[in-house]
Amino acid sequence: MERTELASFAARSDRSLGRRHPEEYKDDRPVFQRDRDRIIHCAAFRRLEYKTQVFLNHEGDYYRTRLTHSLEVSQIARGIATRLRLNEDLVEALSLSHDLGHTPFGHTGEEVLNRLMADFGGFDHNRQSLRVVEELEERYPGFNGLNLTWETREGIIKHSPHYEDSDLLSDDEYFRGLRPPLEAQIIDVADEIAYNNHDIDDGLKAGYITLEQLKKVDLWQETFDLVGQKYPALDERRHVYQTISHLIGFLIDDVVDHTRTAVAAHGIKTLQDVRQASVRLLGFHPETLEKSRQLKRFLYKHLYRHYMVERMRVKAEFFMTRIFESYVDCPSLLPERFQRRIALFGKERVICDYLADMTDRYAMDEYRKLFEPFERA
Repeated sequence: MERTELASFAARSDRSLGRRHPEEYKDDRPVFQRDRDRIIHCAAFRRLEYKTQVFLNHEGDYYRTRLTHSLEVSQIARGIATRLRLNEDLVEALSLSHDLGHTPFGHTGEEVLNRLMADFGGFDHNRQSLRVVEELEERYPGFNGLNLTWETREGIIKHSPHYEDSDLLSDDEYFRGLRPPLEAQIIDVADEIAYNNHDIDDGLKAGYITLEQLKKVDLWQETFDLVGQKYPALDERRHVYQTISHLIGFLIDDVVDHTRTAVAAHGIKTLQDVRQASVRLLGFHPETLEKSRQLKRFLYKHLYRHYMVERMRVKAEFFMTRIFESYVDCPSLLPERFQRRIALFGKERVICDYLADMTDRYAMDEYRKLFEPFERA
């Protein structure tokens, strides 16, 4: 059963706007729990295990992938939702689905596909996540996609602020111009907390960034010093782990405190109040937001543009461009089930779907099959 102590402005299963396709169910789970379970069992979710976060999967077993990142986002988001008395089932469904449409090779893959698809509607991983759950998954009789509730689908496309009034949204289907529920607003913040902190962990482990460099980042160094005072005899490795743990806890506390203040200040009583609010209610205090942005700028300069990461970015761009162009020139290279979709969606969009679906490993294998003479096709 759904929690009975939900806030008056939380999303509720029994008030869902429903699904596109009517179904008969085997049990009486709340609808957002059903959405979460369908996401966990879909093929796109499993493929996240072999999609890049920052480091390619084959570079080491330690580093985050899109799958472990999604699990970490879910853990952080549920922590925030519980304290704000929001619907944890919807939050979990959105956390686990927010990256379903991500490409191989991280944001490089997204940038390459957007460039290649410039004349055919472009590419955006949030829109692709929605496309995965609405069209591309093939598991159920009578319809394509996962037939998720309207609220989950809205949260997938609108969890980031710049999608609220985007041309990507249908006016009549996703309430263009209105805020999404707080459950959806959580995802953007939890995503940022997860990747900022865990990219530090991965970057330190890889040796691409150092503790000496991190001293210039206020949010990190303040927390690092706090841990040092609390555990003066701690070795460096555990000191780093505890700093990341304390930092995540501090950011969650900050979000919860700021959101409670914003909800009270705007007189929020209902979900409709949330939708019509003049600003997003869920986020960091201004001072913390600026410190978080400083951390993001640090990671962009020292980790995401590190020469070793750049080398893989250039290779990934080459792989994906060559594969895409080969399929465009000769669509018969595609698996037959993708060839059958061309009449419905167009050649380039089908090729884009196929490429976006690939794991890093599959894309590299496909490149070898297409271009290395002695590789088995």
